[in-house]
Amino acid sequence: MNESKTDRKIQLALKRLFDIMAALLGLILLSPLLLILAIAVRIKIGSPVLFRQNRPGLNAKPFTIYKFRTMLGSADAKGNLLPDSRRLPPFGKFLRSASLDELPELFNCFIGNMSIVGPRPLMTKYLDRYTPEQARRHDVKPGITGWAQINGRNTVSWEDKFRLDVWYVDNWNLFIDFKIILKSVALVFKRSGINQDGRATVDEFMGTKQNELKAGQN
Repeated sequence: MNESKTDRKIQLALKRLFDIMAALLGLILLSPLLLILAIAVRIKIGSPVLFRQNRPGLNAKPFTIYKFRTMLGSADAKGNLLPDSRRLPPFGKFLRSASLDELPELFNCFIGNMSIVGPRPLMTKYLDRYTPEQARRHDVKPGITGWAQINGRNTVSWEDKFRLDVWYVDNWNLFIDFKIILKSVALVFKRSGINQDGRATVDEFMGTKQNELKAGQN
């Protein structure tokens, strides 16, 4: 990117201003829907209504992400959680397919540990599995939607997803952000790219080296 540090700071400031305004407006306008969803989650899935988990944010600094709960706490006789596919009820699938489970993340955007647009915040346990290049996805704030989400979302490999994230880190600007937002809205209505090959959830990222070794053995 051929832009000065001053231009970069201005764009970052405008991005933060947009995040605050968009998140606040969203929380206000969507408050009736948020209340209805909270009640529905409590009735159909149970308590707690919100899913809270530590995720790595900007510079991999941990923060608490907020989402609507989509999975049951069902366990076997030994107390071990059942597979995700058996804990994801129809209502949870609906919330995910419509991206409604992500709405509480507007609060994360408002307080500043997330942005509307950026790489998705993934599991903390993935941090030591990234290559140095993949870890650069943490050079910007994580987002509700991002470049990888409009270019395949969960239907592309982890490695391709991370390449898209790093591309965004190196090339982002406000125009790209607005393009991502508009395309994300369209994809939500299409409900495309939600799952991998009909799976209930996405396969765990075990690290690129492990994946390449496995591919070489096949």
